[in-house]
Amino acid sequence: MKINLSGSEWKLMNRLWERSPRTITQLTAALKEETGWTKNTVITMLSRLEAKGAVGHREGARAKEYYPLADRADAQRAETESFLGKVYGGRLGLMVSAMVDSRQLTEADIAELSAILKKAEGGGET
Repeated sequence: MKINLSGSEWKLMNRLWERSPRTITQLTAALKEETGWTKNTVITMLSRLEAKGAVGHREGARAKEYYPLADRADAQRAETESFLGKVYGGRLGLMVSAMVDSRQLTEADIAELSAILKKAEGGGET
């Protein structure tokens, strides 16, 4: 399932991926400090996410309980592909080169990339 999420939708989805199901009241409380969203804003966001097929709900004892339908890893993969396509023409090497040129890669980043490349070559596990 390929779903494009806005920045705001990511915030809400991350809360649902952390713990679900959650009610509108619980989500509003969880997001209040970070976003300042009101209950009405959360309701609007949940409606949008349901329309996209990212979120579902069931009737709880007192309130609707919302849960993610979209898998976090799938959403992250789709977001990464979208970003690479928009910014780097789909070329991962160009992005890594830009990071190297700007000295933004830490030793830990380089080690992680090396392990990923070794795994891609079939030479080991990460």
